[in-house]
Amino acid sequence: MQANNNAAAPLPDPSSPVETPTGAAWLAVLSVALGAFALVTTEFLPVGLLPSIAAELRVTEGVAGMMVTIPGLVATLAALLVPLAAGKSDRRYVIVGLMVLLAVSNGIVALSSSFALTLFGRALLGIGVGGFWAIGGGLGPRLVPAASGARATSLIFAGISLGTVAGVPAGALIGELVGWRVAFGAGVVLAVLGVVAMLALMPALPTAVAMKARDLPQLLKIKKARLGMLATALIFIGQFATYTYITPFLAQVGGMSAKTISALLLTYGAAGFIGNIIGGWAVARSVRGALIATGLVLGLSALVMPLFGTSMVAVSALIVIWGLAFGSMPISVQTWMFQAAPHAMESGGAVFVATAQISLASGALVGGVAVDHLGVSSAMVVGGLFAIAMALLIWRHGHDRATHLHAVG
Repeated sequence: MQANNNAAAPLPDPSSPVETPTGAAWLAVLSVALGAFALVTTEFLPVGLLPSIAAELRVTEGVAGMMVTIPGLVATLAALLVPLAAGKSDRRYVIVGLMVLLAVSNGIVALSSSFALTLFGRALLGIGVGGFWAIGGGLGPRLVPAASGARATSLIFAGISLGTVAGVPAGALIGELVGWRVAFGAGVVLAVLGVVAMLALMPALPTAVAMKARDLPQLLKIKKARLGMLATALIFIGQFATYTYITPFLAQVGGMSAKTISALLLTYGAAGFIGNIIGGWAVARSVRGALIATGLVLGLSALVMPLFGTSMVAVSALIVIWGLAFGSMPISVQTWMFQAAPHAMESGGAVFVATAQISLASGALVGGVAVDHLGVSSAMVVGGLFAIAMALLIWRHGHDRATHLHAVG
């Protein structure tokens, strides 16, 4: 899942002397960014490999989409339970443990002889994803002085953008050249590199105050937070009902080769990186406006995709537009949530991650059902309608306040 925690980073006290982060501190931040890159690449790796995985494991492409659904469902619980189970444990070892789980997950999938075993491996990934985003998202300000906290957080989450831009299309290309199992094997290597980097570069990160289970339901008492959770659900369902099945859509409707699809996925990721920057600019002016624009642009671009699916030029343009909206999506919804409950950053972050992950899983499931029963183009229509519904919800019921953020970039 892509996210942006700039809104969560504490603002420096202007009366305090400004400390300059050491080179070691920035290396520690980069080690966490490497972990973020590995997680995002692995989480969405099936997107570019869905047809070949489905063919070899003898399942439909809609059923193969469970490789995105299952880790999303597990991550929903992990986002809530891992911080609770971690208590006051050193966050360095918690994050390293989650990265080890990522390596094990990729190894199981790479060597799996059945779809059931493949889903078990992906379930282990869900624990790593949910736990990492619930805990790792707030590590930036702890690794550097407060004045550099926002930049550290940006660097960590730049790993997400890089995973979307390079990791997913690279995995698709590897799968095309030497097989999808090798792509997951490369994921093992990437996870191991993350473990080594974190052990070598991250300092001890003890935690004085543990999150309590009673902190989680408090968010539901806040009207703006409830609205934000619903908006998050709608936009994530819309995004992943479509994105999960973009590869079979381009292959079946557009008749495009695997190399062309990899190039389009790369274009999509690059547009998402730019969209992240645009999203940071937009939420600084109006979070409500940014959410409405994101929902409309994402929804409409997906909705009309089947109408122009056979035109390479039109599809390329729509992929870019959709990617821009995708890039601005996480910062828009997460900023809304942090504004709704600025006093409950850790518990609010856990609830946000849980909502996003269960919606991601639901989107992949809804899209898969549509693909198997109505054809691959129906996933684009269904997802587009969910995204537009989010825009209408915020337009009708949403009100926001001014905020000031820095975009990832």
